[in-house]
Amino acid sequence: MNTHPLQALAQQQNALLQALFVRPGSAAAQTAIADLHGLLQAHDTQTARGLAAYQANGHALAERALRSVYPVIADLIGHDNFDWLARDLWHEHPPQQGDLAQWGDALPAFLDGNPQLVDTPYLGDVARAEWALHRAASAPDTAPDLPSFARLAHEDPQGLALTLAPGTAVIASRYPVASLVNAHLHGTPSLAEAGQRLREGRAEHALIWRQGWRPRLDSIDAPTAALLKALLQGADLPQALDATTQTNGAHPAFDFSAWLTAAVTGGLALGVHPLNHSHLENPT
Repeated sequence: MNTHPLQALAQQQNALLQALFVRPGSAAAQTAIADLHGLLQAHDTQTARGLAAYQANGHALAERALRSVYPVIADLIGHDNFDWLARDLWHEHPPQQGDLAQWGDALPAFLDGNPQLVDTPYLGDVARAEWALHRAASAPDTAPDLPSFARLAHEDPQGLALTLAPGTAVIASRYPVASLVNAHLHGTPSLAEAGQRLREGRAEHALIWRQGWRPRLDSIDAPTAALLKALLQGADLPQALDATTQTNGAHPAFDFSAWLTAAVTGGLALGVHPLNHSHLENPT
């Protein structure tokens, strides 16, 4: 079987991708376009128009895909600016797979490093919260196991851990990220209240999880954040509870029983499961 036509097609496809993702107007773009024309053995108006159409379509896809994940960032910087941001990310961090729903995880760090956004340093953490919400929405489902909570009353808690809801994540921020995201998405708190918290320099720990099929975001205190981070890192319950006592600041003693009741009711804690011994040695 002659594989030369297939090899040629693969080379042309790779060259087209290079020409699409490289930043327009750059020296690299000129090289990529020249390589594409060479492989196509064509350098005419029709080829240039076709490439321009592909580039415009790619930008439109980038804008739609990123806005669906980061609506709050789009609101905060303005939709025209967001479109430019989406195009920049498209060229700096192009998709690595065909599913564009998996693209966009580089935006938080991209915002952190953007010199034009130094006056809005909270945008990176807001984007982290939005990406966590997006990931929670598509996380594999985990069925609740409510009878397993009885193990806490009858077994040594050492070696036991909580099964948390799909997509559970904790984001520690110097800014009121939970307030900002919820204000824009749900109106609670109000935009004015969220703005006041931002001006006051209020820090927040943001908790993201999925309640049933609904991604949720809430602000939690430092002890609760320490507990959940420890559990997410593979700690058992005694180790996770120890982590709550190591938080700084004036916090009341952590009431695990009250927290667990609220966590089960809110769909955050789904059950109790045993850990492997390898998880117990160094959860951090």
